[in-house]
Amino acid sequence: MLYYLFFFALRRHFSALNVFRYITVRTAVASLTALVLSLLLGPWMIERLRTLQVKQYIREEGPKGHQAKAGTPTMGGVLIVAAIVIPTLLWADLRNTYVLIALAATMAFGIIGFIDDYSKVVRKHNRGLTAAGKFGLQVLTCAFVGAMLIGLEAKGKYSTQLSVPFMKKLHPDLVIDLLLNHRFTWALAFVPFVLFLVLVIAGLSNGVNLTDGLDGLAIGCVLISSVALTVITYLSSNARFAEYLEIQRIPDAAELTIFCGSLAGASLGFLWYNAHPAEMFMGDVGSLALGGAIGTIAVILKQEILMLSIGGIFILELLSVIIQVGWFKLTGKRVFRMAPLHHHFELMGWSESKIIVRFWILALVFALFSLTTLKLR
Repeated sequence: MLYYLFFFALRRHFSALNVFRYITVRTAVASLTALVLSLLLGPWMIERLRTLQVKQYIREEGPKGHQAKAGTPTMGGVLIVAAIVIPTLLWADLRNTYVLIALAATMAFGIIGFIDDYSKVVRKHNRGLTAAGKFGLQVLTCAFVGAMLIGLEAKGKYSTQLSVPFMKKLHPDLVIDLLLNHRFTWALAFVPFVLFLVLVIAGLSNGVNLTDGLDGLAIGCVLISSVALTVITYLSSNARFAEYLEIQRIPDAAELTIFCGSLAGASLGFLWYNAHPAEMFMGDVGSLALGGAIGTIAVILKQEILMLSIGGIFILELLSVIIQVGWFKLTGKRVFRMAPLHHHFELMGWSESKIIVRFWILALVFALFSLTTLKLR
């Protein structure tokens, strides 16, 4: 909105406002806007959540040290979502379909998390939506994203080809030889594509949700991942860099850089209040929204495979739960002392702060490795 005001309405009178036509400038301003919003509204949000008695309920089977966290205000993810959406609305070109898809997906996953969190508050228990109910809503959201992207594919504005790290000539297509304007073909293309989106977007959403078990752990890893995605989004939309790095160029994704910058700024601001010892938890409304956001960005940029590295911590946490549950059902034995993975290290005697910092370091290594693959092809 401010973008339209500064660039279209006022720049004729104030030439200095021409600077807002640059993606880099608006990304930086959006990041700062998100950061300032988070820092300024944080104390108000904490006090409001305490007044409404929106507090965390700790599962009884969790590590005993976590029982002291019971009563900490939760659902702070509302602040994160607001700090992502508002700067994007202010500084991005809202005529860009990719920005609208990213905003819609983030808010949809946030609403799912809000319903889950609200159920826990009402029931005064750590159980909210059923797993089937939550996953069903996630599938519907992925179907919406899939429908939008398939529609862009039909107009030649989106590609279903994947980018494979280290293999610049290999671009497998998710919708091979399916002509979208033929009868029934749209459904044939849509179903497998949505299943793939569920694997990527819902998988990352749940991965962030599972990672959110220690103070600042999830939001710190999201911050690192979002910075890496901001860089990749800008490079993918720039003709010169895309040609040099030999990656798929997505011109319309340029405005998505502003969304990524808002994501990074919101994450940094929330970390101020979520750092150990946490004054506020994000809840499912935050973790599901953040995971849905980075998953949607990965799909738009055609970096779904690279997201295995960018979001490496989230993948490890998710896999630890899958392995634990699957192996226990098969053998009656556990692979880890407790899942998700960070709880395993807690029961090994690692302090909470040590686990958080070491996971952040690992997330940074994953992100740096991901950026190096852009040239090593």
